Amino acid sequence: MRWGESGADAEEQMDESGQTGQPGAAAARAIAVVNQKGGVGKTTTAVNLAASLAASERATLLVDLDPQANATSAFGILEPAFQLYDVLCGESALRRATIPTELTHLHVLPAGPDLAGAEIELVTVDDREYQLRLALADALPLYDFIVIDCPPSLGMLTLNALSAANAVLVPLQSEYYALEGLARLLDTIERVRGAWNPSLEMEGIVLTMVDRRANLSRQVEDEVRGHFGTGGAGVFRTSIPRNIRLSEAPSHGKPILLYDIRSRGAVAYLALAEELLAKHPRPQRKPPFLPIPADTEMRQPEPTGDS
Repeated sequence: MRWGESGADAEEQMDESGQTGQPGAAAARAIAVVNQKGGVGKTTTAVNLAASLAASERATLLVDLDPQANATSAFGILEPAFQLYDVLCGESALRRATIPTELTHLHVLPAGPDLAGAEIELVTVDDREYQLRLALADALPLYDFIVIDCPPSLGMLTLNALSAANAVLVPLQSEYYALEGLARLLDTIERVRGAWNPSLEMEGIVLTMVDRRANLSRQVEDEVRGHFGTGGAGVFRTSIPRNIRLSEAPSHGKPILLYDIRSRGAVAYLALAEELLAKHPRPQRKPPFLPIPADTEMRQPEPTGDS
């Protein structure tokens, strides 16, 4: 294990044309999707925002930093040959561990249960807060957006995400208890900005599981928008509705765009991506060519029913 020596040689990161990135292309905007409270739609947001950015033909990398690996399985990736843990500890080049998806502009850097051990192992590593930043350095010129799905905690892995990111996106369930942990999260972001990442920005808060038929849901939305404002670094104008199709999609190994593009959930995440792109325009381009690594087990496509 070689913590602190993460990152591949430039030769490993070249695309099929031998280039490490388009000349003059801006470095990727890395967005950490963070909320220490579970069940708020964090992984759903990371998966479907990344898919929606890719559908807009922006080269996107989804990084699964959660040992539960739900963002990984959401794309039908069951047993990756290499995972983020291998990249962090220097056992694999980033390119070797990254997996293409059905969306041509989206790649996934998968997670696995080994990542849980990183919380303990990182404690004794020099520059432990910067290991993810080091691991992702080679990806910055190759992608337009890097979306990081964080674990539901404020531990060492999340600290690495905040140190590596340009901005933080906070999914917030429109229920009363979801507000209680928000102050602590915002305090953590300020501490990271002061100690490790002074350029860290607040991308905004996105309201999830919104049901405007319920009085409480409307009251929480009004309170959050009233306190943080709408647009800019406040609350995104787009909110994500409570939608059964969003809940079903992961069990089929697909983001909502590939499962049911006409659903309210798909429409909402496409709108969220458009709102983000309006703030941070990027020209359309493809990510580098990647084969699916050998020995990676993928979910088999479901039968269509056609004879």
